[in-house]
Amino acid sequence: MPEKTVALAADHAGFALKSHLVDWLIGRGVVARDLGTDSADAVDYPDFAEALVDALRTGAAECGVLICGSGIGMSIAANRHCGIRAALAGDAESARLARLHNDANVLVLPGRRISESEAERCMEAFLTAAFEGGRHRRRLGKIAGGVA
Repeated sequence: MPEKTVALAADHAGFALKSHLVDWLIGRGVVARDLGTDSADAVDYPDFAEALVDALRTGAAECGVLICGSGIGMSIAANRHCGIRAALAGDAESARLARLHNDANVLVLPGRRISESEAERCMEAFLTAAFEGGRHRRRLGKIAGGVA
């Protein structure tokens, strides 16, 4: 796996999967920054999306992983920030294409709808794929409100 720092954050519904993935990444020599939550007690997912966005903006991490029950709330909370391209993926091919075509810098996983092994495959695909550029760069420019 490439050498990069990955920030991970989750709400209560994603706590168990996040904890598993932190250990899984560390076991593969990846620097994993666990931004919480630290239990299955109810919390507000926007707070943890914000912490991850801050880690990316300050350079504390090169990419991130957010996990909530469906993945939808975290996706919405993260994508409201300029420069964040959070992609919800429930399978490895979607995670790979999020990097290849969309230059996603945040992988969002549906904690209540994905197995640990599929989440690992998503992580592997996301972390090893690289943005293809080309026609995809032009399309991302349109999303960002300019021409790339």
